[in-house]
Amino acid sequence: MGAGLSGVKTWDELRDGRELLRDDDLLVLDKPAGWSVMGERHDTDVVRLARDAGETLWPAHRIDKVTSGLVLFARRLEAHGDLTRQFNDRTVAKTYLAVATGTGLPERGTIDLPLSVGRKNRVRIAAPREAITRDGDAWTVPDDAVLPGDHYPSATAFERLWVGDERTLLAVTPTTGRRHQIRVHLAWIGHALVGDPLFAKNPPTRTGLHAWRLAFTGPDGTRHELEASPGEDFRELAPAYDFS
Repeated sequence: MGAGLSGVKTWDELRDGRELLRDDDLLVLDKPAGWSVMGERHDTDVVRLARDAGETLWPAHRIDKVTSGLVLFARRLEAHGDLTRQFNDRTVAKTYLAVATGTGLPERGTIDLPLSVGRKNRVRIAAPREAITRDGDAWTVPDDAVLPGDHYPSATAFERLWVGDERTLLAVTPTTGRRHQIRVHLAWIGHALVGDPLFAKNPPTRTGLHAWRLAFTGPDGTRHELEASPGEDFRELAPAYDFS
């Protein structure tokens, strides 16, 4: 769990200092790393903790358990469809902070690699690793290298913010919203996230991914642009960067 949150037991404790927006229709929460949005089999997740406190929430989207940051929930079922539709229509703007392993990434780049789901429900690039090509600041695979079966076009853009000792801080914008997209895209171009359990066994740190900025339109027509500053547990992954 995120720093200082391992002892959280109540909905009010989780909300304290992490509720960025609340009205009759919606709630935006800065989720700590280590908490699932919903559907956790063994531990308490955000939706279940709220339900146990008498509040029903419907997630408009998901972020991974290992990821911290902004999550949008509907507080009324009537509002859920409109909020979810915005993610499907890509009218929501999302930016993540990502601490990637290694150096050598360009100032700006795009990763345009299709995804598929393989054995044990693992998300992977829908092409052989050796087929991935880099042309300047763009990573792609040729159409004839895409493997047979279902695959999903997936694109991620990034901007380099800081380079440290064998790691790089990025501002990442997924233009599609596939499961594990950022994590898989960066790993398959050789820059897996620091502390990502998908690609490192028993990592010593939290995963370096934080849902930083989120812009969407509320059911009342108001455009909301929100930002969640990363917590100390994330900042420790890029200690020389000034997050202020």
